[in-house]
Amino acid sequence: MTSEIASVSLPDGERIPALGQGTWEMGEQPSRRAAEIDALRCGVELGMTLIDTAEMYGDGATETLLGEALAGLRDKLFLVSKVYPHNASRRGVIAACEQSLKRLRTDRLDLYLLHWRGSVPLAETIDGFEALRHAGKIRHWGVSNFDTDDLEELVATPGGDACVTNQILYNVARRGPEFDLLPWLAARGMPAMAYSPVDHARLPKRSPLDDIADARGVSVFQIALAWVLMKPGVCAIPKSGRVEHVRDNYRASQLQLRADELAALDAYFKPPRSKRALEML
Repeated sequence: MTSEIASVSLPDGERIPALGQGTWEMGEQPSRRAAEIDALRCGVELGMTLIDTAEMYGDGATETLLGEALAGLRDKLFLVSKVYPHNASRRGVIAACEQSLKRLRTDRLDLYLLHWRGSVPLAETIDGFEALRHAGKIRHWGVSNFDTDDLEELVATPGGDACVTNQILYNVARRGPEFDLLPWLAARGMPAMAYSPVDHARLPKRSPLDDIADARGVSVFQIALAWVLMKPGVCAIPKSGRVEHVRDNYRASQLQLRADELAALDAYFKPPRSKRALEML
């Protein structure tokens, strides 16, 4: 029997899983398709029902994979997709969403994000998101890769205060958002959605992560993921294309790091003492 995955709150009080599933680079290699489908369905069974994707991933191939993989599971899911900045005009957002829905084989998204900021005025994107919301095509909307000044401009734009989340690059090795971005989100009840929570497997070759992992008999990646999941108001969306890695991620969600372990990580991966520009992949 598995333990329940913790959750975080959206601004309206709706709870979403703190651990979800990312899908970047999935659906692009036919030889991996069966394993990826098995992994996604296994994650849903374990309670990792937040699934994140984007029209950019595989130029739509990832959404198509998800449409196949998640057949029959739609009502269990909190399904997230993202729109390209160059499709983020009012009409462009609506058209892009319709294509994503078709590939995903669903009539709605639970959350639709602007993938990163482009040249289209935010007011146009907001109008498109709101039109989709009123039509029942999306339930919530948010942004991705927005720094604090971008968010300030967003919420100052009419309708911009309906944004529910910001999906950002955040992990133990990339702690810049802790200086001002995460506090800004927390003050408004908006969770951060951390992508690449184990830094796309590029963590240092030797660090306190290794010592903690060795002592606990788990992997470095599980410790790094557990660290992110212990942050209040943060959910994580690691990508796993194999069932065994999905199960490892679930086990990481059940780990609680001790104060001395957290202190050792702080000493090596130092918290920011000044503003750093938001990184993105």
